[in-house]
Amino acid sequence: MKITSLDQVPTIPMSMEGAVNVAKQVPLGKTDGAPNFSFRVFTISPGGNTPYHIHDVEHLNYILQGEGVLVDADGHQHPVKGGDFSMVLPNEKHQYRNSSATEDFKFICAVPLAYE
Repeated sequence: MKITSLDQVPTIPMSMEGAVNVAKQVPLGKTDGAPNFSFRVFTISPGGNTPYHIHDVEHLNYILQGEGVLVDADGHQHPVKGGDFSMVLPNEKHQYRNSSATEDFKFICAVPLAYE
């Protein structure tokens, strides 16, 4: 069993090509002995976005705070806000963008451990 607080987890700037003003934290994952899943927390500052990308595993997301959009493969923007859940299926092109000029956009991204 493990209990941790997000404010105790190191914050690492995301260096993936196409990421703008994104930081990542991993409060629970393989280094904690998790056998199957990892919880990652992404914080996107105003004006920022994740890369527009695809991957071969599903991502289950919970929006913690702020307002943003989830961009789909056709470029359509789907609004999301604190309290919303979203799912990105394998090989589904997507991008998260912060739509606020003043507030951080923060979400949990749960992925299979092999993807961490």
